[in-house]
Amino acid sequence: MATVLIVEDDEVLAGVMRRHLTRAGHSVEWAADGDRGLKKVRFERPDVCVVDLMMPGTDGWGMIEQMRAEGIQIPVIVLSARSSEHDKVHTLGIGADDYLVKPASMRELNARVEAALRRSGRTTAAAPASDTEPIEAPGIRIDFRTHRALVETSRETWVDAELTVREFRLLVTLARERGRVLSRDELQQRVWGTPHRPRDRIVDVCIRKVREKLDARSPTYNFIQTHYGIGYRFEPEPK
Repeated sequence: MATVLIVEDDEVLAGVMRRHLTRAGHSVEWAADGDRGLKKVRFERPDVCVVDLMMPGTDGWGMIEQMRAEGIQIPVIVLSARSSEHDKVHTLGIGADDYLVKPASMRELNARVEAALRRSGRTTAAAPASDTEPIEAPGIRIDFRTHRALVETSRETWVDAELTVREFRLLVTLARERGRVLSRDELQQRVWGTPHRPRDRIVDVCIRKVREKLDARSPTYNFIQTHYGIGYRFEPEPK
């Protein structure tokens, strides 16, 4: 499953795109302007972006230019009502990967997204095909349908870790990036939607609570690993 970020100020159109892309098996995020889009790109790292050009605040051109200036090479598909050759050439020239003119077929949009993912090699076989399929790792199963983290206590015996909504979201954020260290700032942006501030312990406190619930139930594994001075990593390791 790939993550698609839609950056579009028209909420109705964004909703239509979201429904179609979700049905195609993608996880879809939405930002209503370029400033919010840039924050999501920096901290959530979607696999592909679908971006409008004419938006309040930072427009689509500014967003693309800033992404490329920061070395962010996530594929960008522009979906805009501007149809002139000059607009297309200029937009592709500053770093967009594809350009569609509104109104566009949702089937074509999905095909362009799939093509961008293939070109970039950003699809990941390790991710679940959809949010109805659990994330599984040694000793744990994260079930989206029931919103539960199930810990294996003995062979084929599973118990609910009884995570809160926020704790479950934090675990999912880490588990989707299994093996990669996520900084406190990245976790706070993704889970709480706010930047991390010095002396802010909200991430550490939530991590501690998740660990207490998971590790107390598992006789075999510790699931969340600390990288001191950096952040946290999801990887089941034997006790």
